[in-house]
Amino acid sequence: MQHSPTIFSLFPLFYSFLLLCGTWGNAMSGLPPIIVNATSKHTASLIFLHGLGDTGHGWSEAFKMLRGLTHVKFIFPNAPVSAVTLNGGFRMPSWFDILSLTFSGPEDEEGIKKATLQIRSLIEEEIKGGIPSEKIVLGGFSQGGALALYTALTTEKALGGILALSSWLPLNKSFPGSVKGNQDTNILQCHGKMDPVVGYKYGEMTKEALTAFCSKHEFKSYVDLAHSSSPKEMSDVNEWLKKRLPPTA
Repeated sequence: MQHSPTIFSLFPLFYSFLLLCGTWGNAMSGLPPIIVNATSKHTASLIFLHGLGDTGHGWSEAFKMLRGLTHVKFIFPNAPVSAVTLNGGFRMPSWFDILSLTFSGPEDEEGIKKATLQIRSLIEEEIKGGIPSEKIVLGGFSQGGALALYTALTTEKALGGILALSSWLPLNKSFPGSVKGNQDTNILQCHGKMDPVVGYKYGEMTKEALTAFCSKHEFKSYVDLAHSSSPKEMSDVNEWLKKRLPPTA
C-alpha cells in the first residue's frame, strides 16, 4: 500500500474548508508527538518529521510495518499550525513558511532556524532518557526531511543517521559553512522520479550539494514514485535503519 501525504496543490480548497469549520487551528496547534514505543528493550530512537499539511499519525502507521526494529522508539512530532505563503496564507501544519518551490528561491530562514531548535530539544529529551545521540536517527518527508537535514548538519551532536524522503536541503547556499557536525554521518536520501511537488531535479541538486561535504551519502531513486512513499522505498528504509540502529545490550 502506498502512503501518500497531502500534495501542495490540494491545500487551499481543503484547508479553507477546515478553517470555515473553525476547528483546524484549535485542534492542531498543540498536538504532542505520536509515540510508538519499543516493544523490546529501548536502545535506539527515530525522530521522523512529516511534510507540509500532514501530521505524525500517517507516518506512525507506515513505520509500524517495519521489521527487525523492536528495540527502536519511533517519535513523530506534529508541526505547529501557521500561515503558508505559497498557499495564499492559508494556515496549516508547517515546520516553517514555504515561500517558493525553487532551489534558489527565497526561504524562511528565521522560521527554519526556529524549527531547528524545536527538533534539537526532542533529540536532547532522548539523550536525557538514556539514549546516546549516536543511537538516534533523524529523518523526515518533504518539508520534514528538509528540516531534518538542516537540523542534523547544524548540530554538534553526532547522530546515528539522517533520513530524507522526497526532500531538499534548505538554505543550501549557507553550506558547507553552516555545518557543525554529522558530515560523516550516514545519510539516506530517497526521491521519486515522478515527483510533481519537490521535483526530482531538486533531489539531484540536493544530492550534489550533500556529496560535496558529506562522506557517507546514499541516494536512491524510484522510477514510478510521485510525491509519496512506496513499499519498495519503505523496504529500503527498513534495511538501512537496521544497519544504522542495530540492537545493543
